[in-house]
Amino acid sequence: MAYPNALSAYRETRVRTASQGQLIIMLYDEAVKQMDHSIELLTQNKKGKPDPSRIEPINKALVKAQEIITELMVSLDFEQGGDIAKNLFSLYTWFNRELLEANLAKDVERIKAVRTMMNELRGAWQEVVAKTAAEHRGNPSSGINIAG
Repeated sequence: MAYPNALSAYRETRVRTASQGQLIIMLYDEAVKQMDHSIELLTQNKKGKPDPSRIEPINKALVKAQEIITELMVSLDFEQGGDIAKNLFSLYTWFNRELLEANLAKDVERIKAVRTMMNELRGAWQEVVAKTAAEHRGNPSSGINIAG
């Protein structure tokens, strides 16, 4: 069927056409999604008899979240970002350390704490992106340079 290919093409186009701010929000969304998945699996394991088959998916979800946070870290511009970039770097470092420890201990509460803060930061980025987009709508561009 062509549906999986269409979905893949849609996702690729969405990423390729996104602004830098939208890309950051997408990274936050995916990190939160991965943490939610790990929380769900860990909670299921704690409710009943632990299922060893959940260990690998839990680990993969948390590692994926850590990889996304690392990507956010390397995208920081310390020259333009100044103290904000430094503070975000410190926070991202703490997030990764907490997720590593949570993964080792299978600690849902640590994951939830990181998830909550990531979601708050995502909301702040969403506001910045919306404000920037509104400012650009108010200032029409001078046109498109087709000369290359």
